[in-house]
Amino acid sequence: MPLHIDAVILAGGMARRMGGDDKGLVELNGQPMIKHTIDRIKPQVKEILINANRNQTRYAEFGFKVISDEHSGFLGPLAGMLAALGQTKADYLLTVPCDSPQLPMDLVERMLNAIETKGADMAVASNGEQEQPVVLLMKPSLRDSMEAFLKAGDRKILLWYAKQNYAVATFADQPNAFMNINTLEEKQQFALDQT
Repeated sequence: MPLHIDAVILAGGMARRMGGDDKGLVELNGQPMIKHTIDRIKPQVKEILINANRNQTRYAEFGFKVISDEHSGFLGPLAGMLAALGQTKADYLLTVPCDSPQLPMDLVERMLNAIETKGADMAVASNGEQEQPVVLLMKPSLRDSMEAFLKAGDRKILLWYAKQNYAVATFADQPNAFMNINTLEEKQQFALDQT
């Protein structure tokens, strides 16, 4: 029986570097940034969740369930991951940011392979030079560990997953796949690079 893999697209931040605009809804090459992420992830998973703490109605227009953080105060990506782990019935949950429009089309396959090869509970993606802490594939059983970490006042994803049995899935052959767009300048540069 094939594995059930869901994804959560993390769009719950405050986007301070984007001038406060909701990054997932910022237009990029004629469509909202999150649409690029959806298009890359949808063929790889069974169900998509969108984690958003504002503009939920707009995000719901994409046709996926929208969930908010369980803890108030914009606690960062871990809070969105925690909310999604509480909603999924999948064998694995993929987490990705809303501002990475070039995610690999074989992301899930390679991350799952890394997990199975190492016998790990989760995998983090790497561009070959550095790990991408928001791009994770994990078992929902890690929810309790994540919740305890957040309740202790910690927020750094790297510190949380360093305590887990994790594998690294390397995408050195796709070094730009995890480029994210955090500022208006990066958005403009991305648009120029695509022409």
